[in-house]
Amino acid sequence: MRSRMVTGIAGSFILISLILSLYVNQNWLWFTAFVGANLLQSSFTKWCLLSDILAKLGVKN
Repeated sequence: MRSRMVTGIAGSFILISLILSLYVNQNWLWFTAFVGANLLQSSFTKWCLLSDILAKLGVKN
């Protein structure tokens, strides 16, 4: 459940920041890059901050 939430939240963040970059300000693309970099880091280290946050909030794995 937690891993599905992580990918869903990351995907939502990317889509929202792309929409914001089109209609508000191009600097929102930095947020897209940040989320992508965190996904890449997570694939190498097998550690994800959002997963830890969700665990502390009581979301089951």
